[in-house]
Amino acid sequence: MMRTDWRDHDWQLIHTAPQSPTLHMALDDVLTHEVGAGRRAPTLRIWEWASPAVVIGRFQSLRNEVDGEAARRHGIEVVRRVSGGGAMFIEPGNTITYSIYAPQSLVKGLSFQEAYAFLDEWVLEALAELGIKAWYQPLNDITSEGGKIAGAAQVHRGGAVLHHVTMAYDIDAAKMLQVLRIGREKLSDKGTQSAAKRVDPLRSQTGLPREAVIERMTATFRRLHGLTDDYLSAEELAQAEALAQGKFGSPAWLTDVA
Repeated sequence: MMRTDWRDHDWQLIHTAPQSPTLHMALDDVLTHEVGAGRRAPTLRIWEWASPAVVIGRFQSLRNEVDGEAARRHGIEVVRRVSGGGAMFIEPGNTITYSIYAPQSLVKGLSFQEAYAFLDEWVLEALAELGIKAWYQPLNDITSEGGKIAGAAQVHRGGAVLHHVTMAYDIDAAKMLQVLRIGREKLSDKGTQSAAKRVDPLRSQTGLPREAVIERMTATFRRLHGLTDDYLSAEELAQAEALAQGKFGSPAWLTDVA
């Protein structure tokens, strides 16, 4: 297998109506598989969230990461994704999340660290166009002088690489600290002010609406790599809905650590 470049592929954009946290987990699984099998062209998917969530990494302990009682109190659904990495606190309207589903040939020969940096280059360029000096912070963060902007996670499977990123557009740091145990431990001595400082959201850095930031991101991707508007096929959606109700909605998947 030869290494390919972005422009060797016919990139598709999926940006649909808000969907449930479990369906997002399932769509990542299905679309990675479809790209790996060659049934779908490489794709950039911008997520819209129907409800608040905490997304934990594949290898994290639910009990160690999340205060279940606080999550229930705030109506926050907890889901587990297929990739590793840390917990993400999601509120619709406060988060910009995207996935890249690419053939493994795009990152062939790159180390994990190099692959993270390579797949995030276009975002750094988009942020620069918005006046934000951001950089890649190994292994999986995008950060700026103000603080962390985004966290990435990645998994290679079935001939494809899934690379997804959650960016803070805005943040309710007090609520996040109630729900995420790990954040609380790191910051208990410094309190909520420090939590808000550790993450510097795009809203305060750009002054732009969330939609305008997403528009700039997709425009930059389109200019650099090419991008055609697409949609989920009925079959992809049916597969994802079945997985959301089964695997990703099951207590076994949520509580099990591989």
